[in-house]
Amino acid sequence: MNISQTIDHTLLRATATEAEIKAICEEAIAYQFKTVCVPTCYVPIAADLLEGTDIGITTVVGFPLGNETAATKAFQAKEAVVNGASDIDTVINIGALKDEKYDYVQFDIEEVVKAAKAADPKTIVKVIIETCYLTKEEIIKATEIVMAAGADFVKTSTGFGTGGATLEDVKLMKQTAGNQIQVKASGGISDAETANAMIEAGATRLGVSKSIAIVTGQKVTDDGSY
Repeated sequence: MNISQTIDHTLLRATATEAEIKAICEEAIAYQFKTVCVPTCYVPIAADLLEGTDIGITTVVGFPLGNETAATKAFQAKEAVVNGASDIDTVINIGALKDEKYDYVQFDIEEVVKAAKAADPKTIVKVIIETCYLTKEEIIKATEIVMAAGADFVKTSTGFGTGGATLEDVKLMKQTAGNQIQVKASGGISDAETANAMIEAGATRLGVSKSIAIVTGQKVTDDGSY
């Protein structure tokens, strides 16, 4: 597998500037990453910069807490796709999952899926379950709900929680998902060894900011940025 084509080259820091967005788009072209992952306000800029390339644009919805209303998330998703996003990464309502309001959690995801795919049927929807806050049983249940809601991927983390992707959680998500949906690992992946281990565990997409280090085999210090 070409590891570059598993990478959503990510910049979601609150301090991200237009110049930095331009830089990661240029890096994505140079290294042929699968997508760039940028805040929603920068989707139109990324779309202009990446026009004519095969590189997609991922953006985030209900990020990073997941506790907006379903209608708000659906609006965000539709607007992002209209503006040029190819992939939507949405955060589940974590509190609702903890309250065992499973029907609402599924509805919340379904509204995003429906809005995104109505804007463009080719849109890929990934659902962040924020594994650092969940028990193993909750990870299984959340993955099952994501499948039932019609999303394309279940994703480990926002990168803003108390922890990121772990091999154990990725394996559990893959075991639960089987071949029905794919798994995206994100948060704390900063070198090639960890990235390859996540892929071996079952992830087919990686959300990383240390993308160049991963594809070139460099060793970097993880400063927690995303």
